[in-house]
Amino acid sequence: MNTTLKEITRTTRQITRRKQIQPSQTRQYSQSNPEIHAAQKYCSDLLRKYDRPSYTLHTFIPRPAQSFYLALRALNVSLSLIPETTTSHTIGLMRLQFWRESITKVLAGSPPKEPIAILLSSAIEDLHARTQGRARVSKGWFTRLINARERALTNDPYPDIAALESYAENTYSTLMYLTLSALPVASVTADHVASHVGKAVGIAAVLRGLPLVAFPGAGGSGQGRQGAVMLPLDVMAQAGVKEEEVFRLGAEAPGLRDAVFTVATRASDHLITVQQMLSNLQAGQDVGHAFEHEGEEGHEYEVHGERQESPLDEVNRAFGVFMPAVGTRLWLDRLQKVDFDIFRPELLTSEWKLPWKAYMAFKRKSL
Repeated sequence: MNTTLKEITRTTRQITRRKQIQPSQTRQYSQSNPEIHAAQKYCSDLLRKYDRPSYTLHTFIPRPAQSFYLALRALNVSLSLIPETTTSHTIGLMRLQFWRESITKVLAGSPPKEPIAILLSSAIEDLHARTQGRARVSKGWFTRLINARERALTNDPYPDIAALESYAENTYSTLMYLTLSALPVASVTADHVASHVGKAVGIAAVLRGLPLVAFPGAGGSGQGRQGAVMLPLDVMAQAGVKEEEVFRLGAEAPGLRDAVFTVATRASDHLITVQQMLSNLQAGQDVGHAFEHEGEEGHEYEVHGERQESPLDEVNRAFGVFMPAVGTRLWLDRLQKVDFDIFRPELLTSEWKLPWKAYMAFKRKSL
């Protein structure tokens, strides 16, 4: 009877063990798969060419989440290039729809044969394995990112600066929310910091791209596209900026520098807010103001397990995600030095100080 009981117990344990390891056995990809290595190289090369700061900063992301980060940032580059690489609005919409459908397949574990999708799927499967399925990546955030990028197909003006902030929230803040979920870090405080950093980064990105959008043929791409001045209409009206004068006079258009200053100040304000939030946390206080998006889709927070981190610990563990703030601050400083002449060519060059400044900021946990 004892022998039979031992055999039954042993058999039960074996069955349980099989059930526990089955997800990793049925994964489509493994980290040693050549297809994964090829996809990772593709995404890395894409960032080196089109988004060097993101490639530089990927080293500050915890190693288990680096593949997800590279794939996500490569997706952002791919989306941002659609207006420049498509010949019609309809084709652009088709490309965006391809990515909507691809994300659905990625999250279902059956990605299309496309490098970004393959690496993203592999990284999400690895996340599920690392967290025993507890961590989740929000499809809604991917959808929000793609929908926000759709506006670039038509260059519709931002009616006011709040609309520009909303665009930045739906793109660059959302990229950070997704990266946090891949660590995984589910924290209202970390999301709050990410929201402000993303808004600063997004606003600065729109400013940086203003010359390229206003004169789309100047860089050898975008031939045949209609130029647009992508500044908020309320800011342009207040500064007396007229779009046709920007097309005709460039940097010398009346009121343009004032308008650029106003928008750049809003980006800087978000970075100042982040600095104050970090100072409050390091002093043992709360961040100082409520997170406006708490309770929205993707911003619900559950505590798993007995150990709970302090808000400061959560932010410090996720600090690598916030490093784009460093590059944005450096760029805003350069913009100020040229007296907010947004057409100065040096504003489009890489920032050689970024690796060192980022390292120091990460070490000191200060932005």
